Order: sequence, then structure tokens, then C-alpha cells
Amino acid sequence: MTLLFDSFWRAAAYCLHPRVILLSLAPLLLMAGLALVLGYFFWEPALDAVSAGLASSELMTTFVQWLEGIGLAGLKAALAPLVVVFVSTPVIVVMSLLVVAAMMSPAIVKLVADRRFRSLERARGGSMLAGTFAALGATVVALIAMVLSIPLWLVPPLVLIVPPLIWGWLTYRVMSYDVLAEHASREERQALIRRHRHSLFAMGVLSGYLGAAPSLVWVSGAMAVVLAPVLVPLAIWIYTLVFAFSALWFAHYALAALQTLRAERTLAAAASRSLPLVEEVSPPPALPPV
Repeated sequence: MTLLFDSFWRAAAYCLHPRVILLSLAPLLLMAGLALVLGYFFWEPALDAVSAGLASSELMTTFVQWLEGIGLAGLKAALAPLVVVFVSTPVIVVMSLLVVAAMMSPAIVKLVADRRFRSLERARGGSMLAGTFAALGATVVALIAMVLSIPLWLVPPLVLIVPPLIWGWLTYRVMSYDVLAEHASREERQALIRRHRHSLFAMGVLSGYLGAAPSLVWVSGAMAVVLAPVLVPLAIWIYTLVFAFSALWFAHYALAALQTLRAERTLAAAASRSLPLVEEVSPPPALPPV
């Protein structure tokens, strides 16, 4: 538990490092450009499709009539844009995670290693290609789980539990590999994940809840649609910074755990070498017969 909190506060402090701030801006530019391109080609068709779907839904018709009855008829025009934004947000989360894993994680691990773990040997038990395939596989599983769990979101408590659990599992799988790929051997990485599985998963879940912070950008309701050109890049940057914090947290935790594991094995090997050997005691010579 001490390692968990120590790595948390170190990660929070490292978020103020100029290099981390600059690293968080690079994926922002890429994601903002991608969001603008997708919005240019698909925003209007998506709005039309959602508006048609809402118009054909008896439940939504009743809901709109209720809004009109309480004097909130103006919200009707904002429903379709808000639905499009709500549906596209998980896609932005996943793509941000992949961008961070590909672009930021190696640089962040190097920053942490150079400042805290210079003497830690690099076993190079992983590769970027293997990490990419592992991240893609975990992402596909997370997206399938997210789609299958959508009916559970209609239950108020579960919508606050299920998505963060899925994002937490995804973050745990991706980050655990990335931060240990350079320094740990394959056997060490597997041993660390087995030993610290619950802590790593808890870190991933908390990172998933922190990833919900950009949703606060849209609480302005209809004004969020008007300010979308400003709010979308802001939300993407917050996502990126949250994932940068997650990478820092996992790096501090995993590298410290690796250092402890190697120290334990070194001590165990030294203790086994220092054990005195038990010499065989030869039996006394037989007495001559009388």
C-alpha cells in the first residue's frame, strides 16, 4: 500500500514537469486534427441519423413532450448533438489511450528511469511490436465488453461502475506491459503482474474514473454544442493528461516493484551461497577384532 500511494504522489508531481506537459500536447494536436476531420465528414450525417432515430422513438417523443411541459423545449435541439458527443466520447478515450501508449509511454518511462532508476538494468523483455498487438487485442476486448454492457448503463448505479471497470482493465493491461517492456525480462514481468495484480487493476480503475473528468466539459448543455470547437480539443487534452498521469503512476510503481524484486532475488542468492556446507562425517574406523 505504501508503494501505491508513493507512486501516486510522484506521478502527480511529475505531471508538472515541462517535458510531460510538452508530451501531452503532441497527441493533442494529432487527436484534435483527427476529430476535426471526422467531424467535417461525419458530423452532419451522424446528427441526421440520430435525429431520425429520436423522432421515431415513442419513448423520446414522450420525453420531449415532458421537457416542453416543464418549459425546457429548447433542449430538444441539443439532444441529437449531445447523443453524438456521448457516443463518440468512448472512441476518443480508446484512441487517446493508444496514442499515449505509442507516443508517450516510452518517453515517460525513460524520464522516470533516468531520474529515479538509473542503475536499474534493462532486460528488454518486450518489444514495441508485441506491445502494439497486445494493446490492440485488449482494446478490441474492451470495446466488445463496452458494447455488450450498454444495457446495464440504464441502471443508474451501474453506469458509474461498469465503464470505469472496463477502462480500468484496459489501462491495467496496456500500461503494465508498456512500462516494463524495456527494463524487465518476460519472466520478471509475469512475476510482477502476478504479485501486484490487484494493485495494478485498482490503479487502472482509478485511472478510468479520472478519465471521466473531461465529461465535465459538457455540463454546460446546449452551450457545449456552440463551443464544441474549443471544448473538444480541451477535452482531448484532459484525456491525454490523465493518461499521461496513468503512465507516470504505472512507471513509478512498476519500476520500483521491479527494483524490489531484483533486490530480493539478489539477497536470496547471496544467502544461499553463504550457507555453510554440512561436511560428511566419516564413520570411526572399525576396531580390530579381539
